[in-house]
Amino acid sequence: MQVNEMQICLGSSCFSRGNKELVTFIREYLKKNYLEDKVVFKGDRCMGRCSKGPNIRIGDKVIEGISLSNIEEILDREFSK
Repeated sequence: MQVNEMQICLGSSCFSRGNKELVTFIREYLKKNYLEDKVVFKGDRCMGRCSKGPNIRIGDKVIEGISLSNIEEILDREFSK
């Protein structure tokens, strides 16, 4: 697997919808699945899709409407071994 870049929108709209908890979950997921050296995870100030957030970008793909209830399934799909 090549190194992937993943960004999470930290704009005020996405942040107010729960991105703080999502950041914590994603960091734990990457550690638990031994992906810390394969995925560069960082914040993005705003992805310009505020009404559809919270949003993440993996590579060139933007995924909208993430939540604690669907993030694990999304990460499993995107980073399947």
